[in-house]
Amino acid sequence: MYQGLYFVSVLLVGVSISTVVSLGLAPVLAATWEHLAAKSPPSLREVAVLAAALVGLVLISLTAGHGPAREGNDTTTLGLVLSVAAGATYAATTVLGHTLAQRVDPVALTTCATTIGAVALLPFLVIAAVTNQPVASADPTSLLLLVYLGVATMAVSYGLLYAGLRTTSGSAATVATLVEPLSAALLAAVLLDERLPPAALLGGALILAAVVALRPVEENPAPA
Repeated sequence: MYQGLYFVSVLLVGVSISTVVSLGLAPVLAATWEHLAAKSPPSLREVAVLAAALVGLVLISLTAGHGPAREGNDTTTLGLVLSVAAGATYAATTVLGHTLAQRVDPVALTTCATTIGAVALLPFLVIAAVTNQPVASADPTSLLLLVYLGVATMAVSYGLLYAGLRTTSGSAATVATLVEPLSAALLAAVLLDERLPPAALLGGALILAAVVALRPVEENPAPA
């Protein structure tokens, strides 16, 4: 579900904004859920971190779609909503995956998750076929890209994620995956000629700084 929401948002607002919003928001939501589940109030530090993340999200939202790589800002709002929904879905998947990974083998968990995702997206394939929309390509490069997306970005990456969730919290795992928005923004600028205005760059920096600061503070061991 996350992948479907994410790729549609990419079409509407671009790779950089979709990636930073969805993956930047996920750790904030995951940490919030963990506090609610533990019934523990957040500290002032955590409140400041969440405020910084929200400010960053607003800055990115206000500047979305203003770059040269995307024309027609009438789709910007929908693209941002889908990016936020993708982040929420990813956060929920990670928090739930942390619980399941303690009891289920990562390979089995990945197989079940990707199968359920494929079934959930199947109606959209049927709708596209019925309305004569392109659903497949005979181009070898496109087919290889589809195989890569299925194997590398779904099966392998989620298998590694669920394996990591056996020994770390959901919020910490989503923080670790934030190397993706950094690399995606760089690749989008180099390969797709996408550019983020200064306000969006500041917003992205605030989100990334916020989610990194969500890492638990290590306590010094008590002296013997």
